[in-house]
Amino acid sequence: MLNHKQLEQYHSEGFTVVPFFIDSDQIQKFIGKIDAISKGNTLSAHDATRMEMEPEQEENRTKIRRLYEPCTHYPVFQEYAESKKLLDCVEQLIGPNIICHYSKLNMKPAKIGAVVDWHQDLSYYPLTNRDSLAVLLYLDDTGVENGGLKILPGMHTESLMDHTDGKLFQGRITEELDESAAVNIEGPAGTAIFMHCMVPHASNLNQSDKPRRTLIVSYRAADAYPLYLTNRTDATEKYARLVRGSEVYRARFTMDEFPIPRYKDNIISLYQLQERSRTNTL
Repeated sequence: MLNHKQLEQYHSEGFTVVPFFIDSDQIQKFIGKIDAISKGNTLSAHDATRMEMEPEQEENRTKIRRLYEPCTHYPVFQEYAESKKLLDCVEQLIGPNIICHYSKLNMKPAKIGAVVDWHQDLSYYPLTNRDSLAVLLYLDDTGVENGGLKILPGMHTESLMDHTDGKLFQGRITEELDESAAVNIEGPAGTAIFMHCMVPHASNLNQSDKPRRTLIVSYRAADAYPLYLTNRTDATEKYARLVRGSEVYRARFTMDEFPIPRYKDNIISLYQLQERSRTNTL
């Protein structure tokens, strides 16, 4: 369970950090499964429905950028996402009726792990209310040098920042942003970060010789219903499932309005969307 100080930090700053949330044995189980999943996949030959490769490598190289939906496809990750220990903490933050609506595993390989620009998660998946969060679990010792998470605290209670250019969704904050208050989230393997869906966050390029693997599981309150986006909501809701409590058949609205992302193309990858935005190729 989260203690009083951690709960207070989450509500005031939009995140809280729990070192050693899981032990080294569990981490090794995760890494062993990652190695098994990754084996034999190259840039030119891989299952694109299960993973995304780092593009800046030779065709026969094996550096993976992201695993899609590990908590759906692989029992060892699903057990973690639906564990009592984790859901007890999530319930403290968003209530007893909980939907797990996506998961991913960002690999951040040594020397190549891609940068992620500032963004707010809820901009990607508008909901009827803001009771949604991501739990990020570091599987490696993580600091600035290997591309750790950075957060702008205390902005989760404000309006969504602009993520558009020419009315098209860019997947990143496009208005002027003061980064002076940014906090780098460093920690040993096993550290968990509970992060509100409206907190601006980013990460740097991995310039070190070690990876920064991070398992990310996102949850929402069962009465936080998705706002329907043509050609997108069906795909993003495919793996959403109730993991605690009961279904709620009434949407709760806490915002008068919320920006709807307008996409030019059917881009799913955050990395690809941000890269195209940076290079003006959207």
